[in-house]
Amino acid sequence: MKKRSLYTFFIAILLINIFTVGYKKFEQEPQTVYRVYLKGKSIGLIKSKKDLEEYIDKEQEHLKKKYQVNKVYIPYDLDIVKEITYNNKISTTKAIYEKIQDKSPFTISGYAIVIKGLKTQNNEGKKFTTKDQTIYVLDRKVFTSSLEKAIKSFIKEEDYENFKNDKQKEIKDVGKIIENIYIENKITIKKQNIPVTATIYMNEEDLSKYLLFGTTKEQQKYVVKEGDTIPDVAFNNKISNEEFLIANPQFKDESSLLFPGQEVTIGILKPQFNLIEEDHIVEYQEKKYTTEIRYDNSKMVGQEEKIQEGVNGQNKVTQKIKKLNGDVNNVVITNTEEIKPVTNEIIVKGGKKSSYNAWNGGGSAPANVGEWYWPTRVPYYISSGFGYRWGSLHDGVDIAGCGEGSPIYAAQSGTVVKSGVGVFNGAGEVILIDHHNGYYSMYPHLCSGCRYVGVGATVTKGQVIGGMGHTGFATGTHLHFSVWRGYPYRGGVAINPLTLY
Repeated sequence: MKKRSLYTFFIAILLINIFTVGYKKFEQEPQTVYRVYLKGKSIGLIKSKKDLEEYIDKEQEHLKKKYQVNKVYIPYDLDIVKEITYNNKISTTKAIYEKIQDKSPFTISGYAIVIKGLKTQNNEGKKFTTKDQTIYVLDRKVFTSSLEKAIKSFIKEEDYENFKNDKQKEIKDVGKIIENIYIENKITIKKQNIPVTATIYMNEEDLSKYLLFGTTKEQQKYVVKEGDTIPDVAFNNKISNEEFLIANPQFKDESSLLFPGQEVTIGILKPQFNLIEEDHIVEYQEKKYTTEIRYDNSKMVGQEEKIQEGVNGQNKVTQKIKKLNGDVNNVVITNTEEIKPVTNEIIVKGGKKSSYNAWNGGGSAPANVGEWYWPTRVPYYISSGFGYRWGSLHDGVDIAGCGEGSPIYAAQSGTVVKSGVGVFNGAGEVILIDHHNGYYSMYPHLCSGCRYVGVGATVTKGQVIGGMGHTGFATGTHLHFSVWRGYPYRGGVAINPLTLY
């Protein structure tokens, strides 16, 4: 009995203690605190959210001076959540600050500008979408001013301002009107807190440089030598004349003079946006005469006589031109009026004992300058010339404005050695002609099914061989006409086709 009584006594004492502790717990008032999460993980409780925010702002005076701002904010991945609890393990504001200061960057108020990527294709014709990118500024005016400055690199400032302020002059005879200017990318601007570890653009100069070149790093420099011209310097450094002038805005145009010892910038453009300019242009275009060669077998080879002088004609041409970042992207000729007809030059050459009648039966001698046939119909528009652009050689001239399916002519007589799709990277439907004098001419981007001659075919100068198109890597309907000394891309050297006319 005594043991049982003693056991009962201890149980009673235990129950009394449990009840007493629980009653005191019940009597304690719950408190409102704030739980701090860093990267989703709790790092403690604090009494005041405001105290932590003010402490951070006070401790980060150097950031305020660096970025010239009035306030520094909590890190973007720090969450402070109100909580009601009996837990009395409360951290000090300083203790929480020390846990986060080296683990996550503080933030400052600014703007995030998102430039959306666009669908495009590479040189092999593979389609893809460029990446979105985010640009940070503290003042949105820095972005808008920088973007406008970059736009003026592609469009003359006077033309841009006249378009912007609706002050363009009406076309009475010939002239140009900009019908539209716009950024093809979708751009959004949002006010938000920015991590101080991000790249934050503080001035127009740095941001406009980035928008044009894709970097703020110093561009390559070149010291001008005796006899240098802007086209020479540009070509030898694998950039276009336009790229040179954008990188060196102190020069008005490509005819501006350089002097020995002068330092210029060599910058390859990598625009971070697509600027579209749509123009309406009316202009007089010279229609060049061609040289017609006739052979007289009663005369010896080497004898020749000009029986008719060539006289250039003139057309008045109306065209709609679309430009992408300053480069012509598409051309549509809407009207042509002949002002003066063309008169072709006629030369009679001796054909007796000619050594050139074996391969085509026509007795045609190797082509000389002025004897090449223009490969498209007239009128046309040279949308891109021969030379470097964006760091790579544009090894021909782009001829546009003649329309999808318009005839493509053989520039000289010869034998077709390539006719197919995918023969050359990015060329699409293409024809290659061997002229049997060391020269080859190439006709890429023909319309689908528009190759009218096959491999082995003998063609004559001026013969229709295909139709203009935009197959392969082509942003619009055009012919990329190229002429080579030697076989293309196998040791041959591309020459400027315009030097042959």
